[in-house]
Amino acid sequence: MRAPGIVHHGTRRRRAAYRRAVWSGAEVLVTVGVVLLLLVVHQVWWTNRQAQHNAERKVQALEREWGTPAPGSGDASAGPGTGKNGEGKSAEGKGGAGGGGRSAGRLSSSGAGRAGADSGRTRPRWSQAYAVLGIPRLSLRVPVAEGVSKPDVLNKGYVGHYKGTQQPGQAGNFALAGHRNTHGEPFRYLPRLRRGDTITVETRTAVYTYTVDRTLPQTSPRDGGVIRPVPRSTVRPSYGYSEPGYYITLTTCTPEYTSRYRMVVWGKLTAMRPR
Repeated sequence: MRAPGIVHHGTRRRRAAYRRAVWSGAEVLVTVGVVLLLLVVHQVWWTNRQAQHNAERKVQALEREWGTPAPGSGDASAGPGTGKNGEGKSAEGKGGAGGGGRSAGRLSSSGAGRAGADSGRTRPRWSQAYAVLGIPRLSLRVPVAEGVSKPDVLNKGYVGHYKGTQQPGQAGNFALAGHRNTHGEPFRYLPRLRRGDTITVETRTAVYTYTVDRTLPQTSPRDGGVIRPVPRSTVRPSYGYSEPGYYITLTTCTPEYTSRYRMVVWGKLTAMRPR
């Protein structure tokens, strides 16, 4: 008979192997957890810091290249000719979006059309930063580069210009895209924009002021209608425009930390001034 309390060597070896397996599994899980945590920190924090720093330096470089100081914050960001509350005025009169004065289309018959033609005479090179987008409500000043490539444009913290859409100040639609989360996230707070807020676009030759007019909270990433010359959603046709004009379109992902849908903000050109 087997004596009570005696543990055979085979049993001890099995128990030891089991403990080693459990310990090794725990070490693997802890290591994987640490690696995932580091990846999250890199993606959410480090890429933001790096891209924001890169974008700030590019804005400063463009300002030095143009040889003009950056406009002040608040109403001054909209440039000369803006009234209180950031309402733009053209050389021919008031040009608020949807207002009772001269429209952005009328504005084009004076200086805006000419400046827009100048800005489009030489097309920017692919991924070249050539303008500065300013949104006073968001305290945002960020470079605008040609194209919407993630590695070459968006992940640098820049805002990207959709190829094939118009340039600043030109008749049609000047359409832009930017990250909402990570890599500088310039459009993180885009939902805070309200009708009447101002958006400035500075180029080598001019400063254009657009006024926020409409917002499309959510649409499909394949909704190409929102960046057409006369922007109108093909998914939600009640959102958009039906007449030619001078538009700006800002697009970003929504909800936060996903890329399932797109959010769109539209504005109309209301003022311009040459440098």
